[in-house]
Amino acid sequence: MKEAPGGDGASALSLPVPGRGRPRGVSEARSHALTASTERNTTLEGVLDRIVYANEDNAWSVIRIVVPRRREPVTAVGNLLGVQPGESLRLAGCWITDRKYGEQFRVDSYVTVKPATLVGIERYLGSGLVRGIGKVMAARLVKHFALTTLEVIDRDPDRLTEVPGIGPVRSARIRRAWAEQRQIQEVMVFLQSHAVSPAYAVKIYKEYGDRAIAVVRDDPYRLAVDIFGIGFKTADRIAANLGIPPTSPRRAAAGVLHMLGELSDQGHVFAPRGRLVEEAAEMLAVEPTRVESAVDDLARAGSVVVEPLPGPGGVVSDISAVYLRSLHIAETGIAERIELLLRIPTLPLAIDIERAIQWFEARAEIVLAARQRDAIGRAATCKVLVITGGPGTGKTTLVNAIIQILERKGRRILLAAPTGRAAQRLRETTGREAKTVHRLLEWAPGSMGFERNSDRPLEADVLVLDEVSMIDTVLAYHILKALPAHCQLILVGDVDQLPSVGAGCVLRDVILSGAVEVVKLDEIFRQAEQSLVIVNAHRVNRGEMPLLRGVESEREPDFFMVERTEPEEVLATVKRLVAERIPARFHLDPVEDVQVLTPMHRGTLGAGSLNAELQALLNPSGQSLTRGSRTFRVGDKVMQIRNNYSLVVWNGDIGRVTAIDEIEREVEVRYDDRVVKYDYSDLDELVLGYACSIHKSQGSEYPAVVIPLHTQHYVMLQRNLLYTAITRARELVVLVGSRRALAIAVKNRRIEERFTRLAERLAAFAPAHVRG
Repeated sequence: MKEAPGGDGASALSLPVPGRGRPRGVSEARSHALTASTERNTTLEGVLDRIVYANEDNAWSVIRIVVPRRREPVTAVGNLLGVQPGESLRLAGCWITDRKYGEQFRVDSYVTVKPATLVGIERYLGSGLVRGIGKVMAARLVKHFALTTLEVIDRDPDRLTEVPGIGPVRSARIRRAWAEQRQIQEVMVFLQSHAVSPAYAVKIYKEYGDRAIAVVRDDPYRLAVDIFGIGFKTADRIAANLGIPPTSPRRAAAGVLHMLGELSDQGHVFAPRGRLVEEAAEMLAVEPTRVESAVDDLARAGSVVVEPLPGPGGVVSDISAVYLRSLHIAETGIAERIELLLRIPTLPLAIDIERAIQWFEARAEIVLAARQRDAIGRAATCKVLVITGGPGTGKTTLVNAIIQILERKGRRILLAAPTGRAAQRLRETTGREAKTVHRLLEWAPGSMGFERNSDRPLEADVLVLDEVSMIDTVLAYHILKALPAHCQLILVGDVDQLPSVGAGCVLRDVILSGAVEVVKLDEIFRQAEQSLVIVNAHRVNRGEMPLLRGVESEREPDFFMVERTEPEEVLATVKRLVAERIPARFHLDPVEDVQVLTPMHRGTLGAGSLNAELQALLNPSGQSLTRGSRTFRVGDKVMQIRNNYSLVVWNGDIGRVTAIDEIEREVEVRYDDRVVKYDYSDLDELVLGYACSIHKSQGSEYPAVVIPLHTQHYVMLQRNLLYTAITRARELVVLVGSRRALAIAVKNRRIEERFTRLAERLAAFAPAHVRG
């Protein structure tokens, strides 16, 4: 008998903490008092009808199962994440009576069994469990082969062509899918015996193929690195079940790598050795000396790099930095490539800057500000130039001037930005082709690398890179590797916005280093002064409360605050604004044009809760698919939450669900100009996108932004977070919440410092007057 995932293998069921992520009306184990068990441990067999609720964090599920000789489906509760409607299940457990929800079957363990009735076989095959067989084809198969259907598919698949609509090609596809499903079932049984959710079985099989069980047995810690959704704790539990002792050097090394990965996810490029050892030892519950030994072993193996940190006055201190090898290569590589660019002179350029500026001004029918004119002069000769400034300060005009003047002088210019939306905006504002960085560098899924690099550099004299605040250390390194030595690099971005989601603060560090020329634009132009969105963005950035009144102009005010005190009131107001008031007054589409940006992921006003509420409001019906606790419908706005190099979609990309294929077990999502097909097993990489965290909105721009602000978000109420949210809006900002929360955010200029040495490395070759 398989142990239900989450069990400890000794007692009946290791119950989860009550209340975690539980929706109203769902009992999660001990959330309500239970009467004594009415029966001893028993078994229950039936067909899974539907999944009422599934908590992906702890696998707790509530299902409805059709049981022979019972008029109504039975409610079963337990750790059942991964089961699918249509499956025949044999559940082991006991009957309980919940005081609020009545009779339930509490599951201790379960197995999937082959159905034995015609109806069961048809539902099993039609559930989408086997790729290539949908409800219609399942009915045809059962009609033709009756009770021998599963045996025919398993042992004599050549006979499938006897069924109308199945030719040799489709027969082969069904045969392959059946064999794959059988392998997945074996992996599933193995995982469940080690207390892992079967939901991960498909992912593990896809990653390792027929070697899946052997790989997991040999090195269970690989799962935490290779499989999205499996963390170190799960891998560690498997390792313990496989007999790897808590004091094993392998475990300590895996814990160190995991901790470095966690710190990288928080934005750090390295970890101070003392902090790393302390936190890893606490997580692993081992002596710090074991972690120290693991760091040394990993350094000798080349998995990490340890280097001393300089103390005051540049004297080497006894504190050292520990890097993941890939991040050390990236950080040192950025410094080396920028030093190379600065050392190699620009291509000769015969230009009269003053005449060139006058030419552009006449063409654009504008007069450039003094700082913009100075920047154009620098762009003609600088190898690396940074242009930074907030909204309305003329960055776009300046970039256009530089591009047009250098193009007229025959320079080959490439434009790029880190996200699809940022690249689209760059195309719109310049009237020229602009690519995402990954397309520019020609990402090749097959080789899992960029085709453009130092061996095959970009064919360009100038690269203009926009939204650089979003670019992390690794991506910046790949960009610089692909630049020919003669190429000029113009970095454009707002250094006051949030740093990249990935590790590092590249734009900030490049500016702080003093190694390159920097143009900071801080004058708001007269036309921009008519927009409260722009005015208030700068006020917030200076630590001043935003103006909550209109300006004297013919334009309608574009910045509002709706004051609400209680979280439930804020939620109700956000829903009404998105669905009714903004579309009616400003003629904007509630899904395409309005984006809710929130400081948090959890809570009443977190992205998860807001998305569920807005989906029910904006896209309540239609073809849908439920995976765990998430339901996706055709028409839903969705967001990718990790870089998927195989599908070539990136963390923060927003798309729309265009189709759900139950036969092929795929969901189609359109991202701008292309459609991506997700296997059901990859849907944990998608979340609803009606609302998202402010961090995830970087590089995007929306016609209207709604920002809930409440003291419930206290820990995340920060100035640069609010500033970033406001600057995402093109036409309209609506704050919903309390003035107290707004004041906290405006006054809190605390910025989470990141461990990075890029500024220090670049400063080594900065001009002497800057270093001094």
